[in-house]
Amino acid sequence: MLSAENDDAMRWAGEAGQLLVNLRSTSESGRALGDAGDQLAHQHLMRRISDRYPADRIRSEEADQTKKLGDQTGRVWIIDPLDGTREYSEGRADWAVHVALAIDGEPVVGAVALPSLDRVLGTGNPPPLAQPAAVPRMVVSRSRPPEFVPFVAEQLGATVVPMGSAGAKIAAVIQGNAEIYLHSGGQYEWDSAAPVAVALATGLVASRLDGSPLIYSQEDPWLPDLIVVHPTLSASVTQALRKFNGG
Repeated sequence: MLSAENDDAMRWAGEAGQLLVNLRSTSESGRALGDAGDQLAHQHLMRRISDRYPADRIRSEEADQTKKLGDQTGRVWIIDPLDGTREYSEGRADWAVHVALAIDGEPVVGAVALPSLDRVLGTGNPPPLAQPAAVPRMVVSRSRPPEFVPFVAEQLGATVVPMGSAGAKIAAVIQGNAEIYLHSGGQYEWDSAAPVAVALATGLVASRLDGSPLIYSQEDPWLPDLIVVHPTLSASVTQALRKFNGG
């Protein structure tokens, strides 16, 4: 089921990632590079999806978000052509390309290209669930870590690993290089739809911080918070968050 969409998502994410690698190899670092990369990957993905699935709707970070999706049911492609624009423009490795398909709000197809690692993670062939490390590793935003991170890390005996894009952080959990990703303060649907789809296909737990499901293709693309965690640590993380909040 959805094998064509899975294959397409992985191929298109990989193509966009290669375009971005090529652009960066011939350009100077800086904001102009990030802006050019955003548009290059956006145009490529929009063209690919529109040509292959003309009846499907598309929500992209680089499109006009004042135009509402209307009906939240059905098929909606959710893309982040360049997740981690700042990291990309600085020459770092922690950036990604996201391509996801939500059906009736559920992220059922996802591909996350990690071009600096020459890797594409996808729901069509998700990696096996990794064994958790003896000391849990928690990836967090390198610029805006949530205020509860030190408390949760202490409760779990976890080490904190600052990292760039949301896709790179969730990919670290998917690949077994971390066990926990916590985020509050808000993101948009395109920041997490594709990596969350892959995380769920891998067997990880992905939800809002209160445990409610992540629902996509909503009228408002804003998502307040999320967690992606190895299933063996899910209950412990939930308990630590409740304790932090006085529960």
